[in-house]
Amino acid sequence: MSKFWSPEIRELTPYVPGEQPRERLIKLNTNENPYPPAPGVEQALRDYPSNHLRLYPDPDATALREALTEEFGIEPNQVFLGNGSDEVLALAFQAFFRQAKPLTMPSISYSFYPVYCRLYDIEPRTVALDDNWQVPLQALTGDSGGIVFANPNAPTGHGHSRAAIAELLERITECVVLVDEAYVDFGGESSVPLVQDYPNLLVTGTFSKSRSLAGLRIGYAIGSRELIEGLERVKNSFNSYPIDSLAIVAGVAALKDHEHFDACRERVIRTREYTRQHMEKLGFRVLPSQTNFLLVHHDNHDAGQVFAALRERGILVRHFNTEALRDFLRITIGTDDEMDSLLEALEAICH
Repeated sequence: MSKFWSPEIRELTPYVPGEQPRERLIKLNTNENPYPPAPGVEQALRDYPSNHLRLYPDPDATALREALTEEFGIEPNQVFLGNGSDEVLALAFQAFFRQAKPLTMPSISYSFYPVYCRLYDIEPRTVALDDNWQVPLQALTGDSGGIVFANPNAPTGHGHSRAAIAELLERITECVVLVDEAYVDFGGESSVPLVQDYPNLLVTGTFSKSRSLAGLRIGYAIGSRELIEGLERVKNSFNSYPIDSLAIVAGVAALKDHEHFDACRERVIRTREYTRQHMEKLGFRVLPSQTNFLLVHHDNHDAGQVFAALRERGILVRHFNTEALRDFLRITIGTDDEMDSLLEALEAICH
């Protein structure tokens, strides 16, 4: 611990990202898309004039903002862009959740949420998941400095319907409700259409998962003009150029190719269901998922030991060594061949 750190930094427990191994492994630990981005992305990057890289990017990422407005049927002043949805979330925590009342969130959800609370001195109030490992919307209270949850939830995989989110918003009107839709394209129902009727709703999304652009870091938020203006105020007090020029052109190209997008996500969904069925035959309890991952548990095998045995066989999955999740593994959906290798390894380990 450095004597030069600020006192608050000494108390932080940072978010721990999934391992990015240097050796050659089947990598099923960070929820990356197993398939390449749309073909137009590569062409857009090849055609980009390298001389333009000497210039700062458009601080408003206008071309990408306009592409998102067309995609979602909204106005340009309802879109915010950031360097991955993690940055968008961080700016939202600063803009909306530094309140006198605590921020309400599920006890098990994206593990960056409590990290942001500690970093920005926000008091969290957690709500336990229900018996089906679902976020209990009825337990989220309006007597809060804000509400945040992932839908579908991470790492449990369940997603609430748009109608259920609308019921929540009918009840909670005096604080910001942030719905994190990082995984919505793999079987969830987006709440974006609700922003027209509920000015306190902010929906965040990413190009990292269903658009296969994790390496370019593109995140966005959609909400009322008032909420977007609040995000812009924080962004322009922190980093006025969060989206680089290459990310802008790649993001636009990715949004244009609906055929590739639909084929890719449908393929992931089919592989997910195939994997779920076969894991259940091996004795695993597999939580229902509307994401590109599965959260699994086996009554007769320690999750940490299964994790280690898989790694010895060249397969990397995610083991959260926390009290709530130490008995579970989170498994990203890879290609059919990768999942067959996983299933073959699990059969050897568990029998």
